[in-house]
Amino acid sequence: MRPACSIVMTSVLLCLFGNFSAFAATDHSPLVKGPFKTGEEVTRVCLQCHAKQAGDFIKTAHWKWKGSPNHLKGKENSTEEYGKANMLNAVCTSIEGGKDGVVHEQCSKCHAGYGWTGTKFDFSDTGKVDCLVCHALKGNYAKGIGGNVDKKAIEKGTLNLELAAQSVGVPTRNNCGSCHYYGGGADSVKIPGIESTLEKKDRKFDVHMGAKSSGGEDMACQACHTTKNHKIAGASSMTAHYDERVNCENCHSGAKAPHLKSKNSAIIAKHAGSVACQTCHIPYFARSQATKMEWYWSDAGKDLKMEEQFDKEVYVKKMGRFVWGMNEKPVYAWYNGTIDHYMKGQVIKDPSKPVVITKPVGGIQDTSARIYPYKLFQGDLPMDSTYKYLSIFQHYKSFWVDYNWEKALLGGADGSGLPYSGKYQFVKTASYFSLSHEVAPKEEALQCGECHAGGTRMDWKALGYKGDPMTAGGRFSKADKKSR
Repeated sequence: MRPACSIVMTSVLLCLFGNFSAFAATDHSPLVKGPFKTGEEVTRVCLQCHAKQAGDFIKTAHWKWKGSPNHLKGKENSTEEYGKANMLNAVCTSIEGGKDGVVHEQCSKCHAGYGWTGTKFDFSDTGKVDCLVCHALKGNYAKGIGGNVDKKAIEKGTLNLELAAQSVGVPTRNNCGSCHYYGGGADSVKIPGIESTLEKKDRKFDVHMGAKSSGGEDMACQACHTTKNHKIAGASSMTAHYDERVNCENCHSGAKAPHLKSKNSAIIAKHAGSVACQTCHIPYFARSQATKMEWYWSDAGKDLKMEEQFDKEVYVKKMGRFVWGMNEKPVYAWYNGTIDHYMKGQVIKDPSKPVVITKPVGGIQDTSARIYPYKLFQGDLPMDSTYKYLSIFQHYKSFWVDYNWEKALLGGADGSGLPYSGKYQFVKTASYFSLSHEVAPKEEALQCGECHAGGTRMDWKALGYKGDPMTAGGRFSKADKKSR
């Protein structure tokens, strides 16, 4: 078996640096024999050849849901690890609610492991690694409550665990999408462009991942999110940790640099010092499917009836009220490579103002910062009225059962260690979600007049300029320095 497994790893490595469709993983059907009743039984077979790979994987943020906070301003050198495992967000809030972290049972459906149902999960046990969620190409592989294989699907015959194990290969977009498409609880909730339409994307919606038949490149996720020892490159505005950056320049530089033949190449090159590629090349987002723009937990538990928006539910009793958007213009902000993120227990100085959960760091005088596009996600969350911090609440097996906020907040305190005073109120929140997907065809990129000479795309004063830099001067120009 070992020679065959070596061939598999060679194929994977080649795929990371070349044409993904040009290499095929070793056929595992003669190497892996069932029947299998659990995912752990499959993993035991995988470990016979891939013990090192499993050992690598348990060191990653995909496994731990946290890592060194090298993306967080002020915590870049911290010895503590941060991430989804111990931080709040404005979407599904937190996984820490309930006695012994019982909320993990629900959230770990998207964990690449088996049995993370509470705080006592053994993260050093490679036998709990779920190889199939990333590598199964057939068999209708699916996860259920507690992060285990969906047993009901096996009983119904819709999930064939042996076929899934025998079909393993280089991850496809569908493998990544089984979790990332549905982040936030449903399709296209969080990051526009990372949703189910990627499976049959048209070039006009995404030049990189659009199908070949539409003129797109049909690229796999790993083409940009390169992987080494199971550590996946990429830095999101929602994550505290990254292993490597993904930059447009990784491909578009040197002889392949864009705009080399453009008559405006000099002007565009000058812009590149202050404006990110995405700013011009993602003029609108949520172009093939609506994304959630607002989420109001304060309306959860009520009996509201509302019309759908873009064929999406705008009210779910256990989650609250939503506002969806499609063909939305981004908001723009400076980003220098770090983010500010609300930290658990952080005191809110002025509850009358929106609490910013995550936002890029940077400014006009920060020479390392450039202007990037963002989805501004707004809503509300419960705040402890006495302690003045955002409260963690227990939704799974609590609020989603009886719609009792008091009980849910007590359950959140039990799991998170943040005391609940007995009084709460809802405060508005705002989050900036970075946009790097849905790159439009070049003919749809922003034109000069959309930002300058009366164009209203940019709020120049909000970005720190005296006015339109075409007339007031750019941030590095003498005219601009005099104006400030």
